[in-house]
Amino acid sequence: MVTLDSKKIKGENLNGSYSELASFLGVETVLKIHSKYRGTQMFFPVELFSRDFIREQIVNEYNGSNIRELAIKYGYTEKWIRKIVKEKKDNDLKGG
Repeated sequence: MVTLDSKKIKGENLNGSYSELASFLGVETVLKIHSKYRGTQMFFPVELFSRDFIREQIVNEYNGSNIRELAIKYGYTEKWIRKIVKEKKDNDLKGG
């Protein structure tokens, strides 16, 4: 592998997606990503956060009447939000 001075490399010198990443992460960061993950296919799920984290946020933010707002905020259906709230309520009733 060729070692180059990262300070002399510009984002437009990089190939495809690397160039795009460099435009907002910086060349140095992209070089680190390339070094660690080169040759690996990466997939970026639409959902950034885990469902467990989202469940926790919903339970913490639920005020008894904001199902719709939570659904919009987190990009889930009102039905799913209601299910999370119900599971939490049922769990609390069981002492869990």
